[in-house]
Amino acid sequence: MLFITLGVFLGLSAGITPGPLLALVFSESLRHGTMAGMKVAVAPVFSDLPIVLLAFYVLTSLSHLDPLLGGVSILGGGLLLFLGIQNFRIRGLTLGLSDDVSRPFAKGIVVNALNPHPYLFWLTIGAPIADRAMSQHWIHLLAFLGCFYVSFVAAKVILAVLVGRSRKLFSDTLYKYAMWLLGGALCLLALFFFRDGIRLITG
Repeated sequence: MLFITLGVFLGLSAGITPGPLLALVFSESLRHGTMAGMKVAVAPVFSDLPIVLLAFYVLTSLSHLDPLLGGVSILGGGLLLFLGIQNFRIRGLTLGLSDDVSRPFAKGIVVNALNPHPYLFWLTIGAPIADRAMSQHWIHLLAFLGCFYVSFVAAKVILAVLVGRSRKLFSDTLYKYAMWLLGGALCLLALFFFRDGIRLITG
């Protein structure tokens, strides 16, 4: 019961915490509809496996992690800056509504893989809890991971549905300014990523 509770609580908290993935869920839901936002929401289920494995490896093998996380953070900042600038090119609802052009699932995987927050979470919180769960029984480990990702994805899917439905209320002008606002948020997040990356690399 402890690991189920921890999984649900941490999953919901991570799912609604502001960050690049949540901003991308909002952006894709507005620009390409609810389904695009939902595809971004489920991307971490597939991209987190190597992150989780890396976290376990790092905890047992590596002692100097800061430069690695710093490089990841800078790469993530570059991607967020690129996505933010793309939002500033939006002029109305008629532009870029094709899901083929959007590729939201691929965006979600890349953004999540280059986001240092999942690495930090699994290194400092997730991996120790998972290790404790595994020490009791592998069922406890599955319960923790399952509840975490179900709650994490559910929170973002609900937000994608809400934002996707509100899309019908947007005129071209409102939509344009909303996308510009989201683009600004992505660019601002990129600056924080660059700052954190430099700090991690330089110590």
